[in-house]
Amino acid sequence: MCRHLAYLGPPVGLRTLLYDPPYALARQSWAPRDMRGGGTINADGFGVGWYPGADADPVRYRRAQPMWGDATLPQLAAVTVAGAVLAAVRSATVGMPVQESAVAPFAEGRWLFSHNGVVRGWPDSVLPLAADLPVRDLITLDAPTDAALLWALVRHRLRAGEDPVEALAATVASVAAVAPGSRLNLLLTDGRLAVATVAGHALSVRATGAAVLLASEPLDDDPGWQAVPDGQLVVATAAGVRTRTLPGV
Repeated sequence: MCRHLAYLGPPVGLRTLLYDPPYALARQSWAPRDMRGGGTINADGFGVGWYPGADADPVRYRRAQPMWGDATLPQLAAVTVAGAVLAAVRSATVGMPVQESAVAPFAEGRWLFSHNGVVRGWPDSVLPLAADLPVRDLITLDAPTDAALLWALVRHRLRAGEDPVEALAATVASVAAVAPGSRLNLLLTDGRLAVATVAGHALSVRATGAAVLLASEPLDDDPGWQAVPDGQLVVATAAGVRTRTLPGV
C-alpha cells in the first residue's frame, strides 16, 4: 500500500527523515508496521522530492528498485538539506508496472503528489472520470497506474485554478463515488502548504509550532505524534495543522 511523508519547517538533512529515526522511511520499505492488509513490504521503488530554496521548484530522485538497495541515496541524503520534503516508498498493486515513472512523488511546477492506497475495480471503475480529462493528459500519463491517474485528476483541477484543498477533497469524493472501498490517502505539497487525505489507510501528524511532519507511520516513539482519524482532510503549514471532515468517503 506504499508509505509516504511530508515535512515543512526549518531546513533539515534528508537523513533525519529517511534514515536516522528508528522507524524511518528506509525501514518502512522493508519492515512497515501498519500496512493494514495491503502487502508486506514496500520494495517496488522509492522517491524523494525536496525544495532547494524558498522560491525554487522541487528536485526529485526516484528509482524503481527497493530503497534499501540504492547506494546513492544515503550519500545524497547525508549532504542535502531542505525545509520542505515529500518522500515515498512503493508497494505496487498486482498487475501494475514496476518502473521509475510510476513512483511518487509525481510533479509539475512547484507541486509534488503521492498516493498511498488502491483504486478498487481499476481501471474500469474510473473510466467515467478519465473520460473528463483532456486526451493529451491521458496519453501522457506518467504510468498506467491508479496513482498516476489520481495525480492527473488532481493536476487538472489545479491547472483550472482550484484551491489545492478543494482539489484534493473533490478528487477523493469523485473516485470514492465510482470505486467504493478504494483507499485514497493522498498527499500534496507546494513546499509551503501540505494537504493530505485519510481515506482507508493510516496517517499521523507531529507538529511543534515551528515544523510539521505528516507520515503514514510515526518515524519514532515521540509522544507528540497524533493519529488522524479515517475520513479526515489535513491542511498543514510549518506553523500548524488543521483538520476537517472529508466529504464523500
